[in-house]
This record gives sequence, structure tokens and C-alpha cells, in this order.
Amino acid sequence: MTEDDLNAPGEQAATTGELREHEVRTALLDLLAEVGTVTATEAASRLGYSSGLCSFHLRQLARHGHIEEAPHGGGRARPWRLRQHTSDADGPAEEEFGDLARGLEDESWQRWLAQRDQAPAEWRQDEAFSAVAYLTPEEMSRVANVIRRALAPYQDREQRPLARPDGARPVALITRLFPLLPHTTGDADQD
Repeated sequence: MTEDDLNAPGEQAATTGELREHEVRTALLDLLAEVGTVTATEAASRLGYSSGLCSFHLRQLARHGHIEEAPHGGGRARPWRLRQHTSDADGPAEEEFGDLARGLEDESWQRWLAQRDQAPAEWRQDEAFSAVAYLTPEEMSRVANVIRRALAPYQDREQRPLARPDGARPVALITRLFPLLPHTTGDADQD
């Protein structure tokens, strides 16, 4: 028996445990995107996990800044919601990831435009659109949450190929909600 043989079972168990944690946390985040707020007991009922497991992972998600405790009227029940992002809360790591994600999105869009004619005929159209709306920060967050909830029924198809209907393909879904800033005199010199 080699050292690798002795270490392999433990490594596999750790990997399986990490995958399980990822699965539970992803399910919780998807549920929050779908319903807005949820307690550990409600999450357990909807997802089929124990309330203790849901409670633990909800606290971990909060600890890492993904969710926050939602306002409530007291009592033992602790409702959770997706974290309401504010501009000063985002750190350098989040900004770096955001820049990388936007770059990859832009690259995929440019590849689509350049190669659209090579796609099967039924896939040659896209649904790109943009709009400007006058919103408060709270309304902007609500719009984002509505979009997340609208997409939630399709989220499990990435991990569950059998849930995909015939003819389904991966489709990029990109939403960017941001305030439009006024032009400054320096902007005119760069145009």
C-alpha cells in the first residue's frame, strides 16, 4: 500500500464534503433569489435539508458577505435575504472579479456578433436590449431581485442536464444596473 492509497479516501471525503457544502449554499442562494427572504426552517422545508444544516450554511453565507439578516419583528425566527450591496461595501477583490466577469461577458458578446451566421438558423437572433429608468437605489435593488427571481426556475439546469428541455443551449444572461453619471468637462476632451 502506498502513501497515496492511504491519503486518497480522506481527500475524496473532503472533496465530497466541499461539493456538498457548495450544493447546499448554491441552493440557498437560488432560493433567496427566488423568494426574497427565508428562514432556516422554511429553507429546510423547501430544499429537503435539515433546518440545522440550513441554519449553519445561512450563517456562513452571511459571514462571507453574500446574505444578511432581513428586518423582522423579533422572535426566534431569523429571516435572511441576499445582501443589499452598497458602493462603499465593495472591496478590491469584488471589483477585480467584477472587472474580469465584465471582460468575459464583453468577449463572449463580440464572439457572438462575429460568428452569429455560423449558428443554426433558429439561434441566429438575440434578445439584446437596453433601457434607462429613473430609480432610487432601493428600486434598483428591487428590479435586480425581480430579474433574479425570474431566472431562478432555470438555474438548476446547469447542474442537472436531464432537467433541460430538448433543444436547450447555454444562453448568456447579462444584466447591469448602474446609475448614469453626468459627463464632466474632462470627458469631452477624450471624445
